[in-house]
Amino acid sequence: MEPIHPDIAQAITLDKAFYTAETYYQQAREKIFVPSWQWLGDNSNLHTAGSCTPVTLLPGYLNEPLLLSRDEKGGLHCLSNVCTHRGNIVVTEPCTTPQLRCKYHGRMFGLNGRFKSMPEFSEVKNFPSASDHLHQLPLKQWGPLLFTTLDYTHTFEHYFGQMMERLSFLPLDAFVPRPDLSRTFKVNAHWALYCENYLEGFHIPFVHAGLNAVINYGEYTTEIYPFSNLQMGITKGDETCFDLPAHHQDYGKKVAAYYYFVFPNMMFNFYPWGLSVNIVEPNGMEQTNVRFLTYVWKEELYNQGAGSDLDKVELEDEEVVENVQQGVRSRFYSHGRYSATREQGTHHFHQMIAHFLL
Repeated sequence: MEPIHPDIAQAITLDKAFYTAETYYQQAREKIFVPSWQWLGDNSNLHTAGSCTPVTLLPGYLNEPLLLSRDEKGGLHCLSNVCTHRGNIVVTEPCTTPQLRCKYHGRMFGLNGRFKSMPEFSEVKNFPSASDHLHQLPLKQWGPLLFTTLDYTHTFEHYFGQMMERLSFLPLDAFVPRPDLSRTFKVNAHWALYCENYLEGFHIPFVHAGLNAVINYGEYTTEIYPFSNLQMGITKGDETCFDLPAHHQDYGKKVAAYYYFVFPNMMFNFYPWGLSVNIVEPNGMEQTNVRFLTYVWKEELYNQGAGSDLDKVELEDEEVVENVQQGVRSRFYSHGRYSATREQGTHHFHQMIAHFLL
């Protein structure tokens, strides 16, 4: 993997091999996804002591069994959901329990993952040891949203700090999860192609007629941060926009949407009505699951302005991305160039991928 030139005007895109070679697909899992911060879900099922929710981190790719638990003192934990005796899954469905008990041989743990007891082990020497506790992972919370990392390489703030500061005026704890409005899309394309499409507004006038009617393309901007970026959509007229406080850096602008991408696969789309979280889950070289998770803040504004017809926008994006997946297999395509004014986000994304794979 060659590095991407830092000057977008001179740079060429990732070589097609990244999207077509199994080697890169496997390397990305260990070198890009394992050290990144990843979405766990929210705390909606974890309000009471003893609450436990099993989570599989990126099913089909990382496939890591994890467990969210709230202990008797109110502490929230992210634990390995694998028993330290013989590897059985400890909790298989959401429940409320005073302690964790493996159903295979009865090994017991506290809700904080600490080993408590084990039948028929009284004669085992040097037992228990630190390796007998359930592994505890870093856990970060932003409003109701929960995140972890499998390999603590960079802080949560490195990934999310800029977004949290810019949107600190929003009462995130008031955002209500709406499973009835959430759904999963199956896209027949490489996960990175889906992300690249999200990372530039260049295609909006050509692909999204409805969104283009609302967003002022001339004022569409991209801001680059170390592990994330922001695309800000400004309304053309009197469409629904954020009521920003006077001290905010964007005060005076008619902001219709804050589109945040957090490397390598998370999208946080803030609208005046609430939040649409998009989690991109690799599920094969040419298949990706994209979870659309909806959190409503102002019901009366839902499905208005830039945050309307999201399913339609998604289907338009899918059609393009799936066509690109076919195109990158061509014998006559190897790489492309970037628009220096419109594809800063994609350029940054490619730089990050190359950096982690070198």
